Amino acid sequence: MDSARVTAWVEAYERAWRTPGVESLGELFAADATYQQSPYQDPVVGLPAIERMWEAERNGPDEVFRMVTEVVAVDGDTAVVRAEVWYGDPVVQAYRDVWIVRLGDDGRCTWFEEWPFAPPRRETGS
Repeated sequence: MDSARVTAWVEAYERAWRTPGVESLGELFAADATYQQSPYQDPVVGLPAIERMWEAERNGPDEVFRMVTEVVAVDGDTAVVRAEVWYGDPVVQAYRDVWIVRLGDDGRCTWFEEWPFAPPRRETGS
C-alpha cells in the first residue's frame, strides 16, 4: 500500500458520504470490517452494521460539509490520515480527526479507527 492508494480510498469514502444509500460501502469496506468511531466506543463490526451506523450518523447525502485530508503515514497495510471536517454553512460543528485505516489486498478497508476532536465549547455569560 502507498499514499496514492490511501488517498484514493479516502476520496471514495467522501464520495460515499455524499451519495444516497449505502450500496457503495461494499466497495469501501470488507464484509467483516471493523469501524471504531472513537477510541473508547465499542467497534461496529461487519458491513451490515457499518451500513446501519453510516445512515444513522449522517444527516443525509446532501448534508453540507467540507473535508480536507492528509495522509500522514503508511506502513504495510496500515495508514494514518489527518482529516478536518466542517459541517454546515455557516459552520455549526467542526472536527479534527485522526484515522487509522487498514486496507486489504483488494483495496477495501478491514479496520477503520477514528479519533475525533472537537474544538472546546465557548462558555457564554448569562
